[in-house]
Amino acid sequence: MNAALQEKNVYEDFEPRQDTLFFKVGAHGLISFHGRNYNIKKRMSAEERNRLITDTSTFCRVSSDCYVNVLKISVMSDDFLFFGDSSKQISCSKRKQQMIRQLMPD
Repeated sequence: MNAALQEKNVYEDFEPRQDTLFFKVGAHGLISFHGRNYNIKKRMSAEERNRLITDTSTFCRVSSDCYVNVLKISVMSDDFLFFGDSSKQISCSKRKQQMIRQLMPD
């Protein structure tokens, strides 16, 4: 019996805490989620946005409008954060990197 492997379609089954490397908060509730090989813009209510922003076990604020998923960070060096096997990177101060290190699981 052959079982077909079903790949997750991030556009249909999007889960920010699992699928997002980082996100940026824009005007009027628009949030831009950045993943390994995609960017999704989604409008969220104030309550949904606040739940996401205050989830300190997953996300950490690195600038005024940008939050990174600390579970997806693979390397921190030279004022940059690098994510897994992705080519995506984001600038981050040494001070913020130290804060992120304290949040990261061992």
